[in-house]
Amino acid sequence: MNILGKRYYFFALSLLLIVPGLILLGIKGVPLSIDFTGGTFLEVQFEDGKTPDTDTILSIYKDAQIEDAQITTTENGSLIIRSSFLTNEARDTILTAMKEVSGSDVSVIKFDSVGPSIGKQVTQRAAIAVAVSSLLVVFFIIWSFRKVQNAFRYGVCAILAMIHDILIIVSITGIGTFFFGWEVDSLFLTALLTVIGFSMQDTIVVFDRIRENSNILRRVEYETLVNHSIVQTLQRSINTQLMTVEFLLLALAMFGGITLREFAIILLVGLLSGTYSSIFVAAPILVLWEKREWTTWFGRGASM
Repeated sequence: MNILGKRYYFFALSLLLIVPGLILLGIKGVPLSIDFTGGTFLEVQFEDGKTPDTDTILSIYKDAQIEDAQITTTENGSLIIRSSFLTNEARDTILTAMKEVSGSDVSVIKFDSVGPSIGKQVTQRAAIAVAVSSLLVVFFIIWSFRKVQNAFRYGVCAILAMIHDILIIVSITGIGTFFFGWEVDSLFLTALLTVIGFSMQDTIVVFDRIRENSNILRRVEYETLVNHSIVQTLQRSINTQLMTVEFLLLALAMFGGITLREFAIILLVGLLSGTYSSIFVAAPILVLWEKREWTTWFGRGASM
């Protein structure tokens, strides 16, 4: 099975998956939730036929000195109201006014309120977590592969595979934002960090097999050695992902409800991308680097 012989096709496939989502995200913009921007998310349900109109709800918020409320209606008839930060006292005042206007009980389905300072902390800590984890992985790989020639390349390729998976997640988020109104929230961050961990694990497994084979098959040409190592780990990587994670996430995406659907889909796609990138991105880049193929890109052309 000559996987590496088709490496440029895999690179093209990655671009095909990444670029459209990034374009849509650029058109729509990054829809940050209150977890990052600060503010309040309130979802309420009224009795059948007693839901106040939008103007009435907005006037209640204006009476509470909240001028930026935005209202959307869900499939089950509940109202989602996004606004600037609300204290518990302001929330209770608004709910009381809603009850009086509608003449019915008001059920609070979800209430999240995050101050702007907390939102900034979440963003900063997310960036720090990704940066620190990336550096630690590079140092770990360089140390573990110190007896292998050009050990630094393995660390760099692992980071490139991780960036590939992040871009896949951002792309699928851009598609979800454009067509389904997704938002980037704390669950998105959880999915992102989880994918980074799985991606690194899969990549290290493939690289470790390359390291083992480099000690055994010393006279074998490097591309052949890497391709052999990929084939040896291919079944393990695919079966482990499908049997332990992907089927569960697919079930969660289909039957887990609206609240977890976005998280499950992002995690599902991200973990698939992590397995794909360890085999079809990270290892091929190693071979590309070893053979210095970029020197032929604008000359005779890369060998396909």
